[in-house]
Amino acid sequence: MTITKAIIPVAGWGTRRLPVTKAIEKCMLPIGNRPVVDYVVQDCIKAGITDIYFVISEQSTQLRDYYRSNIDLNDYLRRNGKENLLPLVTPPKIKFHYITQSSYAKYGTAIPVSLVVPLLDEGESAVVLMGDDCIYSKDETSEVARLIQAAGDDSSMLGTIVPHSDVSKYGVLETNAKGEFVRIVEKPAVDEAPSDMINVSKYVLNYTALKIVERYAQTDKSSGEYYITDPINEYITGGGRLKVVETVGQYLDSGTVEGWLHANQVVIGDMSR
Repeated sequence: MTITKAIIPVAGWGTRRLPVTKAIEKCMLPIGNRPVVDYVVQDCIKAGITDIYFVISEQSTQLRDYYRSNIDLNDYLRRNGKENLLPLVTPPKIKFHYITQSSYAKYGTAIPVSLVVPLLDEGESAVVLMGDDCIYSKDETSEVARLIQAAGDDSSMLGTIVPHSDVSKYGVLETNAKGEFVRIVEKPAVDEAPSDMINVSKYVLNYTALKIVERYAQTDKSSGEYYITDPINEYITGGGRLKVVETVGQYLDSGTVEGWLHANQVVIGDMSR
């Protein structure tokens, strides 16, 4: 199946990275010399994605600024003989759409996805990628392309292997003999983890799964987050299939200071070689 649309939620406050995220949108935190979200966008472009739907907060301006043409900057570079830098600041030739998520409404990873589902064509699948972490590859391979290929007419998700001693920090994946998703065990004890593979919240969801996400987001909960894993579990229970694809590249997360520092060491280390 040809998939051309990606949903990238970036509306969170980034509370784990305060106070810097008071002034810098969490998806714009730099890894190397570009914001973390741009690694996600570039992966999408390699996979043939033509439309990206960013789900943003009411205060978001930096993301739009990054992906728009800056005429004044372009003129400055030309006037000062720095035309060689123009490719670095030229927006990608794809369509960006910006959907606002209210900070006063429901929250959780299912909500931003549900806001985009009505904009998709009936029967259409989409890639869903959280925008504050990425899979980093030194070559030109695309994790999104591998996800799309694995999904076929069904759905797929990325998983990455972590040291066994670290599994209690994550949602750990259990798969069947065919490599298909069975369940997520949230932050299990080390000796109770079903595997060493964790969920990194990057999916291809077919239209059936996306509509389940949309319906789930419309339900009323007395409290708590609307996690996207809940409708995914419903999709599986109803007979849907979700192929788990192990990452080839390295998982990098800017959500904590330690993760951000490690991500920069990895990327800058490659840049200096």
